[in-house]
Amino acid sequence: MAVSYDTIGVNYSDLRRPDARIEMLISNALGSADTVLNVGAGTGSYEPVDRSVTAIEPSGEMIRQRSASAAPVIQGCAEDLPFDDNSFDASTAILTVHHWVDKERGLREMRRVTRGPIVVLTYDPAFRAFWLLDYFPQLVTLDEGQMPKLTDYGKWLGPVEISPVPIPHDCTDGFLSAYWRRPAAYLDPRIRAAMSPFWALGDVSAQLNRLEKDLATGAWEQQNAELLGLDARDCGYRLVVNGSLSG
Repeated sequence: MAVSYDTIGVNYSDLRRPDARIEMLISNALGSADTVLNVGAGTGSYEPVDRSVTAIEPSGEMIRQRSASAAPVIQGCAEDLPFDDNSFDASTAILTVHHWVDKERGLREMRRVTRGPIVVLTYDPAFRAFWLLDYFPQLVTLDEGQMPKLTDYGKWLGPVEISPVPIPHDCTDGFLSAYWRRPAAYLDPRIRAAMSPFWALGDVSAQLNRLEKDLATGAWEQQNAELLGLDARDCGYRLVVNGSLSG
């Protein structure tokens, strides 16, 4: 997926701005860690500013979009981390594991180089309670094909704690489910361009036409009326945490 992000990553930093509420959950999971490795770091979203962070990212385009104040970055991949054992207090992988070629090897590499907690923000491929799947059912097959099952993390990392990450209705990070209460956003090609699944789906014009029609007629609002009063909801995103910092 590194090569793909060299193509689709243009404008990524503008559309994928970290959400402070999600950022807080990640920060809390890192505990007292001082040194943090961010694997599949992208443009630097969710890298804590109050800790010493080292980033590793395969895509040159994503590295190019990192700000001058971002953590130092190494171009490389999760499956072959260029660090000694137990080099970092903690490590993170934020919405990236599904892009790795060898997910098990990448996570085991993270465990090798990390003394304390490993914090992974991911998506549960078994989650189905999202209206977008009614319009784009191909997303289910796509998720099942590239997303690790939640049970895989325990096999590859050891005991894990898994908790839901509620997505705010005004989430600033434009990942796939961020616009669950703003359905018209999915009609915007610029917004879709920052969502890797839409690149994988190919031509979705028929589905977009159906969504546009349902928004115009009020059918979408009628079918999803219970969402309109929610400030946040479970969209299938999960925080997976293995280990803690001792000593």
